[in-house]
Amino acid sequence: MKSDDVERFADMFAALGSSARLRIMRLLMSAHPNGMIVGDIQAELDIPGSTLSHHLEKLKMEGLVDSRKVKQWLWYSANSQALQGLLSFLYEECCTRSGIVEPVKITSSKAKSKR
Repeated sequence: MKSDDVERFADMFAALGSSARLRIMRLLMSAHPNGMIVGDIQAELDIPGSTLSHHLEKLKMEGLVDSRKVKQWLWYSANSQALQGLLSFLYEECCTRSGIVEPVKITSSKAKSKR
């Protein structure tokens, strides 16, 4: 893997390092493929408008979300291609080469994280 790829994925993980942005991503993933308008994201997560705009811009800048304007509404959606790349980056090492994590434990709906 090229170091540019590692840097790109590190920036994506950094963008997800905020609890608000992580909540936004989970919500947008649940609304895939249509996405959501900003007002609905705000209502669902109870994030002030200016703060939400900041978080959405950061996620967009890192390629994790896409936006499109439809009439007067701005729609945001999770960028499934970017998410697949990010998860593949982790999966390649942990689940195929070293085997530190069993793939079935990641994909199982009963998987629980241990802290």
